[in-house]
Amino acid sequence: MQILLLTALSITALAAPRSPWTASRVIGSPEPPSPYRTQRAFPHLDLERPTVITSAPGTDRFFVALIDGRIVSFANTPHVSSVELFLDANVNLSPNARDPRGGPVRRTISGLTFHPDYAKNGYLYVFITEAWPPPRRTRIARFTRDPANPLRARAESEQIVLEFPSDGHNGGPLKFGADGYLYIGTGDAFGQNDPMHTGQFLGDLLASILRIDVNGTHSVKPYRIPPDNPFLNFAGAMPEIWAFGFRQPWKMSFDRKTGDLWVGEVGQDLWESVYRVQRGGNYGWSVNEGPQTFRQDRPRGPGPILKPAVAHSHAEARSITGGFVYRGTRLKELNGAYIYGDWETGKIWGLRHDGVKQTWHQELDDTELDIVDFAEDHSGELYLMTHNDGRLYRLMPREKDPAADRSRTFPRLLSQTGVFSSTKDHLPAAGLVPYEVNAALWSDGADKTRFIAIPGDGKIEIVNNSRWNFPVGTVLVKTFTLGGRRLETRLLTLQPSATTREQWAGYVYVWNDAQTDAELIGRDSLEKTYKLPNGTTQTWQFPSRTDCMICHNEKAGFALGVNTWQMNRGGQLRQLADASLFSKPLAGNLPSLPDPYNAKAGSLDQRARSYLHSNCAHCHQPGAGGNAEIRLLYNTALSDTRLVDVEPSHGGMDVAGARLIAPGDPNHSVIFLRTATRASGKMPHVGTLKVDDQAVALLKEWIVSLKK
Repeated sequence: MQILLLTALSITALAAPRSPWTASRVIGSPEPPSPYRTQRAFPHLDLERPTVITSAPGTDRFFVALIDGRIVSFANTPHVSSVELFLDANVNLSPNARDPRGGPVRRTISGLTFHPDYAKNGYLYVFITEAWPPPRRTRIARFTRDPANPLRARAESEQIVLEFPSDGHNGGPLKFGADGYLYIGTGDAFGQNDPMHTGQFLGDLLASILRIDVNGTHSVKPYRIPPDNPFLNFAGAMPEIWAFGFRQPWKMSFDRKTGDLWVGEVGQDLWESVYRVQRGGNYGWSVNEGPQTFRQDRPRGPGPILKPAVAHSHAEARSITGGFVYRGTRLKELNGAYIYGDWETGKIWGLRHDGVKQTWHQELDDTELDIVDFAEDHSGELYLMTHNDGRLYRLMPREKDPAADRSRTFPRLLSQTGVFSSTKDHLPAAGLVPYEVNAALWSDGADKTRFIAIPGDGKIEIVNNSRWNFPVGTVLVKTFTLGGRRLETRLLTLQPSATTREQWAGYVYVWNDAQTDAELIGRDSLEKTYKLPNGTTQTWQFPSRTDCMICHNEKAGFALGVNTWQMNRGGQLRQLADASLFSKPLAGNLPSLPDPYNAKAGSLDQRARSYLHSNCAHCHQPGAGGNAEIRLLYNTALSDTRLVDVEPSHGGMDVAGARLIAPGDPNHSVIFLRTATRASGKMPHVGTLKVDDQAVALLKEWIVSLKK
């Protein structure tokens, strides 16, 4: 009743210009400022979706692999603004090779390193994933510098060092150790849940750190097995293996002082891990995932399962990126600390380890960067690189400003935020504007009440149909109600920043049993089970602050439901315009999303695509963080979504011959299977514990309707 009343009141409330909202106390953050911040290291340089960065002996240049199979280089000078092509690894591919969508096949590079004697021999080693000719595979290839041009490598010099099949979770890190041997990180290669049980199997090269001598000779291999490799004489084992039990090692490095080998390990269900790797070590996958049991009944490899040096739950990290032990001079207080980050959350941490245990661990900064790799220059100074915008950053001490620390005054109760005039009655403060959306994100069957809080006389800028820009200080308010009981109110806030551009942040307030107020939860997620008025019980998941910003990311426009596609319903946009909320007049013929659950709102195809847009496209669009290459924005032609008859790159949900969408066959369509489960591999993967039965029926009917 309350939701219907607010909807009816919104038309009347917006008939005249809104009152200015001046009551906000949602200022600052409940956490004190981080001790460091990031600063662009080469402010005039932008790279094209890089994957790897490293330096080469004897040069003062950085070398960067791009996702399309090219390697470029640039001088290590602050004002550099351009790169030079060093190698195009696609030159040797057949010009007739085509991917499943008909486009030219391109190699993917996820590892790059230079021989320690590169200045003399010109050798570099590249970790390449190939899809053509089938089957998909990974190869380690050696290329040679052009003797006539030291800034180029010769594509025709390619020599295969080793090769193995792979179909997802390929790994990729390559490094030479102080012993002169080449170390190679490989993943389990087959998607979710390690379906081939290769994590603990020593009979292949997968899920391991390999160690080979590329300077040695062998009767049939272009390398030698080092005589002290741990499984050289172990029956049935591949002698190249140095350590095993990895799911997806993403970047590794050697401490230039101690020689310790550090590896970042991307988890699956619950944990991201960092390992200090030992000779012959068993790191657990897929019996364990980091510190926790995963599939206890699976056969184990030799040796005890070793624990991570540090593990992060998915409340704070989602895709770890390994870094380096800092040995530079610019940040003296971090000397000897292992610095690493997270691709999805942008967090950066420092860790110290005494060889037995962790002795210090701290979050250094909480950024919005998709950190794909770290690099160190020859002097030991550290850099981090982003993937989507292709920029390089370095850490800087954050200037101490007590006035900027507003953590102690940040509202811990919803009644202290200035959002409601009466919190217990859920009555908004003057100036807040109620709104509704066309295609709501699935939230385990909860009803939602929404408000826009724009400070003072601020205006919204309509950038395009999917993105609006908001003034600093904006708060988007959403209350979740289940069975008549208010469970939580989420605030998505646009905060000012003294050192970077303004930043969005999400906060969750949990309602008390008396329904009189709500309390701010900490940084981590939370689950509570409620008995509802109808006598049933339901477990509810409150998202962590990290969860909030994984979905509300930059590429998706942060404010997922407040845009033209979602807000163009009835006369709502005109009402907002009449309330003086927009900086410019509205354009004509604006688009809208159909309600996925209303058969009269649009065609079957339109409603299915609307569901995928509102529930999945915030991650699955170019540059938004979803690590599958699918594109689910509503206005993307189906032929361009990279869905139909495409092999999944992250496992087929244990279904042989699965496709992302198998036309006419839902039971072989991963998109359908992920929606129909809340177990491992579920989608949406954040903030939901119940299957959306209406969506499952909708997607099933849609896939059946597609022509085989």
